[in-house]
Amino acid sequence: MDLDRSVPVWPQVADELRRRLDAGKYKPGERFPGTVDIAAEFNVSQSTAQKAVAALRGEGRLYTVLGQGSFVKGDS
Repeated sequence: MDLDRSVPVWPQVADELRRRLDAGKYKPGERFPGTVDIAAEFNVSQSTAQKAVAALRGEGRLYTVLGQGSFVKGDS
């Protein structure tokens, strides 16, 4: 994925992760990739990855278990 660096990057990363969730790449209850992995994949800072994940969490698509990471939220 090519990022447009002339606009904020974290929403672009969040959009791509959202597309993957919508496509079923990550199943409900499955552990979501960590911010270090997301940052490496998209070649962005870890804080950018954290903002993208926080946006998905804010939308109710992910939940976090302290010390274990983020997980895909189911439809229930």
